[in-house]
Amino acid sequence: MHKLIRITTIPLSLEKLLEGQLTYMNSFYEVTAISAEKERLERYGRDNGVKTYWVDMTREITPIADLKAVLKLYNYFKREKPFIVHTHTPKAGIVGMLAANLAGVPLRLHTVAGLPLLETRGTKRRVLNFVEKFTYKLATRIYPNSTELKKIILKEGFTSSEKLKVLGKGSSNGIDTHYFDPGNYKDSENLILRRELGIPENDIVFIFIGRLVSEKGINELVTAFQNLNAEIKNTALLLVGPLEEELDPLSTHTLNLIEDHKKIITTGYQQDIRPYLALSNVLTFPSYREGFPNVVMQAGAMGLPSIVSDINGCNEIITEGLNGVIIPVKDVNSLFLAMQKMVDNPSWRKLLATAARNEITQNYDRIEFWELLRREYEELDRERDSSN
Repeated sequence: MHKLIRITTIPLSLEKLLEGQLTYMNSFYEVTAISAEKERLERYGRDNGVKTYWVDMTREITPIADLKAVLKLYNYFKREKPFIVHTHTPKAGIVGMLAANLAGVPLRLHTVAGLPLLETRGTKRRVLNFVEKFTYKLATRIYPNSTELKKIILKEGFTSSEKLKVLGKGSSNGIDTHYFDPGNYKDSENLILRRELGIPENDIVFIFIGRLVSEKGINELVTAFQNLNAEIKNTALLLVGPLEEELDPLSTHTLNLIEDHKKIITTGYQQDIRPYLALSNVLTFPSYREGFPNVVMQAGAMGLPSIVSDINGCNEIITEGLNGVIIPVKDVNSLFLAMQKMVDNPSWRKLLATAARNEITQNYDRIEFWELLRREYEELDRERDSSN
C-alpha cells in the first residue's frame, strides 16, 4: 500500500477543511497527517484513525523556523519514502513541497484554497509572490479549489495551465449533505437555543461563521447590521467563531459594537456549527478573499440563502437571485440593502433557501468528492508508471 502524507499548517485545517477525508483515504493508502500544535494533532489522529507526525509551523513569515521545518520533513520523507505528499495552506505548501522535492517524493501535490497575498502590498507582496511561484514550481500538480481561483493564478503568472486542475465543480472536501441537513433539527430545538442565546423567537437572524478578523468583512458586517437594526428591530446578528486579536484585528469601533450591541451575539469557536445554522435565516459572508468556502456550502446544505461578496468561490457557489445575493467587496451599503431585502421579502427568502440546499446536494456531495480525489491519485500513479 502506497504511503500518502497530507500536510496543513495547523490541525484546525485537518479538522474542518478536510473533515473525514483522511480517514476515508486511509482505506486505500497508508495515511499520515502532518501539522503543528502537537497535542491537538495527536488528538486528531486518535479521533480519525490516522498516523500523525508533528512539525512546528506558523502562518507568519519565519525563515529560520521554516528551514528547520524543511529539514525535519526532509529527514522524515527520506526515512518513510512516501509516494504522495499533498499539502494545503501556504506555509505547509512551501515547507512541504521543498522538503518533498529534495527527498525525491514521486508525487508532490498542493491544493490552493485561497491566496492571502492578494490582500498585501509592497515588499511583503513581492516575497509572497516569490514563495507562491516557488511552491508551484516544486509541485508536480496544483489544485485550485475553484475555477475563478485558477484564473487568478494564471493571471498572476504563478504557473502554467498544464500544472493546474480543478476537481469537479470546486471545493477541497465537498459537503456531507446528510450531516448538514436542516431536517435533523426540530423547530422546538431551535427555539430553545435561541432563548439560551437571548434571541427573540421572531427575529430574523443573520449568521456569520469563521474567524472574526478584518479580511472576513466583519467591520463592514457589524456596521451594516447596526444600520439595519436601527430601522428593523426584529433582527439579530450571530457571530460564530474565534476572535483573533493578533493577525488582522478588527477595528476598535467594531469591537465596541460587538461588545455593547444587544442584538449582536457571539459564541466563540464552536465544534458543531449546525445548531447555529438551524436557528438562523441568512448567512452573511462578506469576505475579502476565499478559495472555495466551506461555510457557504454548509449554510446552503442547511437551507440558508447567503449574502456573499463578489469573489472567487463565493460567486461560484452562489448564483445571484437563485440561492443568494452577491455584493461588491467592502461595500457596507450594498450589504445593508441585501440584508434589508432579505427581511422585507420573506417569500423570496424562502425560495432562495429551497434552492440553496438543492444546489449543494446536486453538485458538492462529500463522498463523491473523495472518490474524485482518490481516482485522481490513481490516475497520477498510472501516468507515472507509463512514463517510466
